[in-house]
Amino acid sequence: MKMKNFPILFVLLFSGCFALKGKNIIFPRPTATDHMILKPTVDKPLHQLSVCLRSYTDLKREHSLFSMALQGSGKDNTFLIFPKPPNICQVHINHEAITFTVDSEVLDWKHTCVTWDSETGLVQLWINGRPYPRKGAKNRSPIGPEMCVVLGQEQDSLCGGFAAGQSFVGEIRDVHVWDHVLDPESLRRFSTGYDIVGGNIFNWISGATEIKGGVVVLENEESK
Repeated sequence: MKMKNFPILFVLLFSGCFALKGKNIIFPRPTATDHMILKPTVDKPLHQLSVCLRSYTDLKREHSLFSMALQGSGKDNTFLIFPKPPNICQVHINHEAITFTVDSEVLDWKHTCVTWDSETGLVQLWINGRPYPRKGAKNRSPIGPEMCVVLGQEQDSLCGGFAAGQSFVGEIRDVHVWDHVLDPESLRRFSTGYDIVGGNIFNWISGATEIKGGVVVLENEESK
């Protein structure tokens, strides 16, 4: 009997470490448990930071795109990207909320980057290659080196204290973190998918991660 060929779909649904090249991370429902832990390579305090990622969601409520916390009281929102649809995105630096008024959300993949410089205190938000006006953070303390970085949840304590009402529901991919401020040309190229050097302290292609709960990992269509 001749066997038929069927397409094979690989789904990863477990807790463990693996490479993310060509993968989408799917958070299928609002929970206080589902999340992914990123493990950046940081061996000294950070005085600058750039974070870029792509996300796809139809959420109409506030949610966390990227959450970094340190050990200690008041250090849960050390670096947090926190959209509040339809037209607000907050960036928290050392527990200080900086509010940007942005274009209303549309149902499509969105590329978000945030840069921060402790010397000047300047924070800039980029969405889909478009920079919003720079704003200043009062607290210019360096960040790290010991930290917990989480996708899918907002931390109220180190690697925990999650709330379903702040959880991300949708898909995330191409998360990169640098220990310096990316220049405007690199940010524009990165947002349009042109190859540039990925994050030097976390790189989506080779960075160490761990997933918890019902997070699903699928190959994205562009990598097939």
